[in-house]
Amino acid sequence: MAPQVEIAIPNTQISNTAKPYTLYNITLRLPLRTFTVQKRYSDFTSLDSALTSQAGAAPPTQLPSKSWFARTTSSPEFTEERRKGLEAYVKTVNATDDERWRNTSAWRTFLNLPSNNSLKSSLASKLRGAVNGISNGQPITDPVVWLDHHRNLKSELHDARLHITRRDQAPTAQAQHEASAQAKKCLVRAGTMITALDTGLQHLSSGSTWGASKLGDGELRRRRDLVSSAKREKEGLETLNAAMVAKSQVDQTVASAAEKTSLMGPRMPSSSRVLGKETDKTRALDNNGVVQLQKQLMQDQDQDVTVLARAVARQKELGVAIQEELEVQNEMLGMLDEDVTRVQGKMDVARKRIGKIS
Repeated sequence: MAPQVEIAIPNTQISNTAKPYTLYNITLRLPLRTFTVQKRYSDFTSLDSALTSQAGAAPPTQLPSKSWFARTTSSPEFTEERRKGLEAYVKTVNATDDERWRNTSAWRTFLNLPSNNSLKSSLASKLRGAVNGISNGQPITDPVVWLDHHRNLKSELHDARLHITRRDQAPTAQAQHEASAQAKKCLVRAGTMITALDTGLQHLSSGSTWGASKLGDGELRRRRDLVSSAKREKEGLETLNAAMVAKSQVDQTVASAAEKTSLMGPRMPSSSRVLGKETDKTRALDNNGVVQLQKQLMQDQDQDVTVLARAVARQKELGVAIQEELEVQNEMLGMLDEDVTRVQGKMDVARKRIGKIS
C-alpha cells in the first residue's frame, strides 16, 4: 500500500547554541499541508529504540553509525553522508509493507503526524481498550489517541443514523424493533465516548496528568467545538428515534382497532350520538360512516406527516453536510493557528537577535 505521507530530508543546518550541533530538516507532505520538523541525530537514536520497543522488532533498516572521530558540524562530507543515511532510514520505515512501526505512537510523535487512518492492529486494540476502559475511569490523555477516539465517535453516530433510516424503511414490526435497538446501542456508546472525550480535554487543558502533551489554546477550542457538535448530533438522533417509536406505537394501536372491527363485525347503530356536537360532514352519516371519515382524515394527516418528514430529512442532510464542512474548516484553522504560533516564535527569536546586534 502506498504511504499517505511523503518524507524527505533535503538539507541540514547548524543550531545557534553555545555548543552547536547539526539539525536535520525533515520535510513531510500530507494530503492537506506540507511542513518541516527539525531533529538531531540523538533524536533518531531515541526513535530507533522506541520503535524496537513498541513494535517488538527492530526497524527494517539501520541508522547510520555514530562516529567518535568526526563531527558533522566541522565536516560537510560527513554531514551529507549521515543525511543520506537518515533519509534512507525514515523512507524505508515509511514505505515498508509492514505497518507496525508506522502504527506506533513514537513514530507519529517524532514526525508530529496527525492520527493514522489505516491503524489496523496495535493502535486499534488500544482504542478498543480505551473505549472499554472508560467505565474504569481512565481519561484519554494522549492527543493523538483523542483524535482517533473522536473518529470512532463519528462512526458510532453515523451507524446510529443508518439504523434509524433502516427502521423508517423496515416493512415489518420486528425489523423496526431490531433497527431501533441497534440505533440505541450506538447512541449509548456514543454518549460514553463523548463523556470520555470531554474528560480527556479537561486533563489535556490542565496538564494534570503526568506525561500528557499540552495542547495550545486554539487546538483546545477546536476540540471542544467537536465535542459540542457531537453532543448536539447525538441528542438530535435520540429525539428522532424516540419520535419514530412513538409514531409506531400509535400506528399499531390504530391497526389493532381496525383488526378488532374486522373480526367482530361492524357495531350496530347507536342512539347515543349527541346531535348538538355534529358537524356538516358527520350529520348525514351513520356510525360506520363517521368511522370511515375518521380513517380518511387520519390517512390525510399521515400523508402530511410523511411530506414533513421528508422535508426534515432533507434539512438534516444539509445540516450534516454543513457540519462536515465546518469540521474541515476548523481543522484547517487549527493547522493555520499552529503555523502562526510557530512563525511567531521564530519572529520573537529574530527580534531578540536584532536587539543584540543593535
